[in-house]
Amino acid sequence: MALGLAGFVLCLSGLNLILAADHPSYVAAVYEHRVRLNPNTRVPLDRRPALEHMKQNLRVFEEQTVLAAQQNRLFVVANMPSRQSCDRTADPRCLADGQYQFNTNVVFSDQGVIVARYHKQNLYFEAAFDAPPECEYVTFTTPFAGLFGVFTCFDILFRDPALTLVKDMGVRQIVYPTAWMNQLPLLAGVQFQRSFSHATGVTLLAANIRAAQYGITGSVIFTPWDSLIHHDMKGDLGKLLVRRVPVLDPAFIGDAAWPTLMPISGYPKEKLRSEEPEKMHVWPTSSFEPDDGVKYQKDPECAQEATSTTFTSIMMYDNFTLVPLRGSKGNISIFSGSVCCHLLFLRSDTHEIYALGVFNGLHVVHGTYYLEVCALVKCTGEHHSSCGEETEHARTLVDFRLTGTFTTRHVFPGILGNGMTLGIPDHSGWERGNRFYMSRTGMSAGLVTAVLYGRHYEKDNDSKFHRTLIIVHYK
Repeated sequence: MALGLAGFVLCLSGLNLILAADHPSYVAAVYEHRVRLNPNTRVPLDRRPALEHMKQNLRVFEEQTVLAAQQNRLFVVANMPSRQSCDRTADPRCLADGQYQFNTNVVFSDQGVIVARYHKQNLYFEAAFDAPPECEYVTFTTPFAGLFGVFTCFDILFRDPALTLVKDMGVRQIVYPTAWMNQLPLLAGVQFQRSFSHATGVTLLAANIRAAQYGITGSVIFTPWDSLIHHDMKGDLGKLLVRRVPVLDPAFIGDAAWPTLMPISGYPKEKLRSEEPEKMHVWPTSSFEPDDGVKYQKDPECAQEATSTTFTSIMMYDNFTLVPLRGSKGNISIFSGSVCCHLLFLRSDTHEIYALGVFNGLHVVHGTYYLEVCALVKCTGEHHSSCGEETEHARTLVDFRLTGTFTTRHVFPGILGNGMTLGIPDHSGWERGNRFYMSRTGMSAGLVTAVLYGRHYEKDNDSKFHRTLIIVHYK
């Protein structure tokens, strides 16, 4: 019991509130909670002090819920530990103590009734918790916005349950408690959450905890088109975000309204039509004069750069191959196996160093998953080894068109600007088979990262080809 209660304090994710409103929109709220931690986390507490410690956090949740409830009825999604008994004679995965301990999202209706539970599948440094015996695909229905799905934190990087809910089950509204430790330049929490929301065409209600000393912060309300973001590495208080967002459940609003709500790119593919490549706006043609020797290549071929210009550098624990940007405008490419990255760029000055990088392989640090990545990154210094180091700051304005060839159809485009400002592409999508592109011009903030983050789920682990689905829908 004491271990479970200590886990509650250490692993408690943010609080999500879903508030009712008139069709076809609703008011959503997420609360970034500054967890009241046990000062000595390695020493289990007795029951009485553990309960009192837990109540300190619950009182904060109660205060924020009351504030949010002043605008309408609400559903609450809270993250907490749970314990489930198991029989070792019937369940070979059951531990010696005869119980599972899960990282759990619990959904409460506007009547205070528990209507859904989800046990986190993909754990990240969570020794106190077990993964469920089978992956769960949990949804619940509200009377004011229809269907929602729920998963937790590290789950967002994997097919199951995140992509299965969105792509296979058609869920367009996701509630997402998280305790995300930001990792730049590619995986700050709000950065990848923006990419996921935009690429899949979903609303993502993400409630982080607040522990800036560990790099854990960043809560958002994302729709495929806009966002409300809180990312504060200096403050020491919790934060409640409230925003009215459109209903995206096609069964709730009707199929006729669905195409008008879809973004330029996203799922389901049959519901939208991308612009034809020759009609895509890259940037004004006056950006490049014919005598510059730099022309947009509709179908660029990847050719190996001279060994004097390419280099390798560790980025996010992976060994990227990179090529530096030269001059104020250019047309460069680099490849790794079947992944070819091509960049057409125009930048405001050349004082800051940038590089185009590629990675095609299995990531094996703090998780195992297969990546195909094209990334334009700002280097933190003059040495090549600084390309891939963490930074939130950049002054250089960059117009670009970034293209990659991929063997996976799951590519998440992302743009990160100075001071953790987020952007979405002017245009993005598939062209000519296996080629994915995005373009962006006219940014008002310096560019930190532009990335095409490809996830090849099938290569994570061959054993995952044979999946058992447990689908739980709560009405």
